[in-house]
Amino acid sequence: MFEEGQACSQSILVRYSDKYGLDAKIAMKLAAGFAGGMQMSETCGAVTGSYMVLGLHASGKDCHLAEGREKTYSMIKDFTARFKAKNGSVSCKELLGCDISTENGLAEAKHNDLFNTKCVELVRSASEILEILIEEDK
Repeated sequence: MFEEGQACSQSILVRYSDKYGLDAKIAMKLAAGFAGGMQMSETCGAVTGSYMVLGLHASGKDCHLAEGREKTYSMIKDFTARFKAKNGSVSCKELLGCDISTENGLAEAKHNDLFNTKCVELVRSASEILEILIEEDK
């Protein structure tokens, strides 16, 4: 989906939307603002999209209470550790080696074709880790 033009965060959340009963169009809108590290080159959109999926997967009906979010928090910590181990960071600017929230950084990313190379790898990596975590939770 990422290679077809969806943002990294959208590519992850929309992929899992049907599985968790979330309308794909709503998922697309929900995840739109998380791409490019929330447009600030902060936490990678593939990571934040994965966090949203883990919330759908692991949060119980009592998620309005702290104990209803514990499993989600645990799975997010596990996901983050695995993603960092594989990719070195969860920070968009660290992963890409440039700050795409700046004009110069965005130009550098485009010049080096990072969205079609590095970002594709990061979306794939996030998806693979997510699949493993969901499978392990069965």
